[in-house]
Amino acid sequence: MIRAVIIDDEANNIDNLKALLLRHCPQVKIEGHAFDADAGREVINSVQPDLVFLDIQMPGKTGFDLLKSIPKLAFEIIFVTGFDQYGIQAIRFSAIDYLLKPIDPQDLQTAVARAADKINERQQNTQIQNLVQLLLNSQQKSEHRIGLSSAKETRFVKTSEIVRCQAENNYTIFFLQSGEQILVSKPMFEYDEILADYGFIRPHNSHLVNKTYVKSLIKEDSGYLLMQDGTKVPVSRMKKDLIRKALSK
Repeated sequence: MIRAVIIDDEANNIDNLKALLLRHCPQVKIEGHAFDADAGREVINSVQPDLVFLDIQMPGKTGFDLLKSIPKLAFEIIFVTGFDQYGIQAIRFSAIDYLLKPIDPQDLQTAVARAADKINERQQNTQIQNLVQLLLNSQQKSEHRIGLSSAKETRFVKTSEIVRCQAENNYTIFFLQSGEQILVSKPMFEYDEILADYGFIRPHNSHLVNKTYVKSLIKEDSGYLLMQDGTKVPVSRMKKDLIRKALSK
């Protein structure tokens, strides 16, 4: 799923583009919009989108003014304009693509496909950068980050920020220290061995926990781990001794 925002000074243009995307580019999810450059900057900072559909000519500041005001352009751009000369200027500004109003559905699909390729390349580069950092800082495990691939994105999270994991059919839910939950499209057994060196233990087939966040091992009610946030994680009968030894280390 590509998370996107639309910045255009005319509401009917925004509505029209939303309808075209829904019909022809269902992989794009619009998570915000704005009617001018200043509001556009705010919505970009808030949503942190993968893709921005940006009108060039707007009252006051232009789409180019908006881009110049953002220190780091961590998203792809498709300019939308009613004037061909502005489209040419947009290309010179290193845009991925531009669309002329009224928008042709086939041109829209082509531009979105190109943007998707660039977004995937950027994610892969981030994954490679993360690998390099792991290799360079192999001893500083508290700073290591693990890539968690959800339907929307690949998030990189410090292992020290993961409280526990819980199996959900062929998916895994990661519970973070911040309270956020991330649903990952991989079964939990794939993370069992990976996280073992980072202080994680598996008290139950459906649960993996970070020892740092275990408050106590409770013997009653068949036994469970009481986490610092009050969560009760079951301990299977066969693993009680192993978990007790692991917690004592």
